[in-house]
Amino acid sequence: MPNLFRRLFDVLAGSAQADLRRQIQYLKAENEVLRSKIDGPVRVSPEERSRLVRLAKPLGSAIKALVTIVTPQTFLRWIRNADKRRPKKKTGLKPGRPKSPEQIRRLVLRLARETGWGYTRILGELKKLGVKVSRSTVVNILKDAGLPTGPERGETTWDQFIKSHAKTLWACDFLRHRIVTKRGFRDAYTLVFVNVATRRAVATASTEHPDAAWVAAQVPLFKAAAGDGATECRVLTRDSDTKFGRPFDDALRAYAITPVRLPHRAPNLNAHVERFIQTVQDECLDRFIVLGTRHLDHLIAEFLEHYNRERPHSAIGFRAPVGRPPPLRLASQPGTVRCRTRLGGVLKHYYRVAA
Repeated sequence: MPNLFRRLFDVLAGSAQADLRRQIQYLKAENEVLRSKIDGPVRVSPEERSRLVRLAKPLGSAIKALVTIVTPQTFLRWIRNADKRRPKKKTGLKPGRPKSPEQIRRLVLRLARETGWGYTRILGELKKLGVKVSRSTVVNILKDAGLPTGPERGETTWDQFIKSHAKTLWACDFLRHRIVTKRGFRDAYTLVFVNVATRRAVATASTEHPDAAWVAAQVPLFKAAAGDGATECRVLTRDSDTKFGRPFDDALRAYAITPVRLPHRAPNLNAHVERFIQTVQDECLDRFIVLGTRHLDHLIAEFLEHYNRERPHSAIGFRAPVGRPPPLRLASQPGTVRCRTRLGGVLKHYYRVAA
């Protein structure tokens, strides 16, 4: 009995395989007929190519006798290219210690760029913040980012000097302007001072003879006008003008102010006061015929009041150097815009009054 069933199953299986073979032969013949009706190569899309490759892989080498849409060599190249594009499975972790978390890396690089510290100082700061990291990890992070592992030594840059002393750093220079006197045209000089952080400006009375004694005598007046507090002058930069001499520096030191002499032909190092002088000339003095030093002092005093209390400055968020910032108001809110003028309308200040 078992042999009978086995023979029956073999007949059924053989019949199924024979039917499949006949179906394949028919489909192949039909495909050849259709292929003969098409002129030129058959263009397939990437999706169609992927489908054909997926169905052909289980057939193995038998695909060579079946494929007609392209040559067998081309089809095998399709299969090889598909294998290359297939992402490889990760077999395990890379050798060595795992990389540091991204937050720790960013913190190390921030400390290095903002301070110039070496790896030992950075490691101590991280320990203080409760960050557990090894010394070698900090060194590797710095090396990978191309940063020095040792601390910055030597003199700081001028930009670093300006930033660290901005609030108590003032700059001074001479404002020279042509005036009309009984003796004809003469040059008058005014010593001006500008705070680097707040842009507040101070000016002395003008003179036609700014000798060393006169310049030194302006230091107490400047100290009183600059005032005390957060912006009290501690460092004063000046150029190499011969009108600044030892008496001027000695007078500054007597008030605990450190003078810093700038090198020759370096106006960019004194850019804040140079820009202020240009502003005074452009917005005020060049619009007048100045009749003597008293007239010049009046013009500069009016401009300083406008400059320090009314004129917005882009470098400090469009605020005035002295006083509180104006309250923010929408244009649709009630209130009338008024204009206050100085020097016959040369200087204008707009403000809003409550309705």
